Amino acid sequence: MSIQVTMATAQRLFEQLRHDPRTVAMMILLPALLVVVLRYVFNSKESFEHLAPALLAIFPFIVMFLITSVATLRERTTGTLERLMTMPIAKLDLIMGYALAFALFAVAQVTVVAVLALAWLGLSVTGSLALLFLVTVLDALLGMALGLLVSAFARTEFQAVQFMPLFAAPQVLVSGLFLPRNQMATVLTWFSDVMPLSYAVDALKLVTVSAVVTGELLRDVAIVAGSTVLALVLGAATLRRRTP
Repeated sequence: MSIQVTMATAQRLFEQLRHDPRTVAMMILLPALLVVVLRYVFNSKESFEHLAPALLAIFPFIVMFLITSVATLRERTTGTLERLMTMPIAKLDLIMGYALAFALFAVAQVTVVAVLALAWLGLSVTGSLALLFLVTVLDALLGMALGLLVSAFARTEFQAVQFMPLFAAPQVLVSGLFLPRNQMATVLTWFSDVMPLSYAVDALKLVTVSAVVTGELLRDVAIVAGSTVLALVLGAATLRRRTP
């Protein structure tokens, strides 16, 4: 793996995205807008305090999943990725370059969401704000990594969008947003136990209600981070090198 190649790939994609203001606006502002809308839909600070940890996990995850899968598929269908693969570049260099470029936008996205939730919407956090930010960024990176992975299985941008209700929506439904996971049907509890988004939601709930860094919290963070790395490695494995 070459740091120079990874950085060059990230810079190219970053510049490409930077000149697409609608995509950038959607990545950075849409999760914050959704959180604000739901805060006033419930119109109750108590309800928002209860739902906010899950919302901070779910909205960045969904938006990064959608944007990354579509943008990466566009690179594949326009032939850009195929041309890069004819060069002597390691597949992991390419996938990490893509991940780094999207990660910069993920950090900006999470920063906007967190500042709005804490400073304007009145979310109170008992634990460390730095840890809250870290978990939320890891969650957005998880959505990004899964988006990179599933883009390999789509042929059109419409198919890439279809992966959201197929792959992301079930994770949202069993993540604990509507009901604690241990109160769901047994089969759904088992399903939620293998879905990484569930652990991101659990970690954010723990950070907001307790200042103690427990073993459960560390386990949840490790699962989210490990799932992100695994998705990136599998994403690199989907790249196919062709001879010119």
